[in-house]
Amino acid sequence: MSDERPTSESAEDALEKAHGNEVRATDADAWATACAEDLAAEKARRRAQYGPPPGSAGEELRKFFDTVTDRLSGLQSPLLGAVAGGAAQQMVNQVVQQAKAAVEPVIERNPDFFDHLAAAGNELLAAYRSAVESQERRWTQDRPPNRPDEDSGPGEHIDLD
Repeated sequence: MSDERPTSESAEDALEKAHGNEVRATDADAWATACAEDLAAEKARRRAQYGPPPGSAGEELRKFFDTVTDRLSGLQSPLLGAVAGGAAQQMVNQVVQQAKAAVEPVIERNPDFFDHLAAAGNELLAAYRSAVESQERRWTQDRPPNRPDEDSGPGEHIDLD
């Protein structure tokens, strides 16, 4: 080993490199911490404003069945009378429970099934909207009425006024 001491320039460079890496690591941690805090604050604000975010489609379906069951159990039918109303209510509850029992295993085995089904439904709705909007645009364009002397095809112009 040599007893040479590093020159002052190389020592300062090493110190700056070491200090610079510490500062960058600290800055990166501070940035990540600030981002995490901002994200948590934004999530809390949204939860306060809009309520809890929706769960998966399967969870929402379970909530739906529970809500329907609760609503139907509290529903009283004055038109059917006391005897018939009780039997009808029991029959409706049984139908809801059977539907829930049929869907529950599907939710358990394939939790993503209803998410994909919901996404497919959204895509179909978007396609339908696109088709309807383009058709509406064609119907509502301002065009001069057909004149009888113009050849617009085999049809005949009928004035409805």
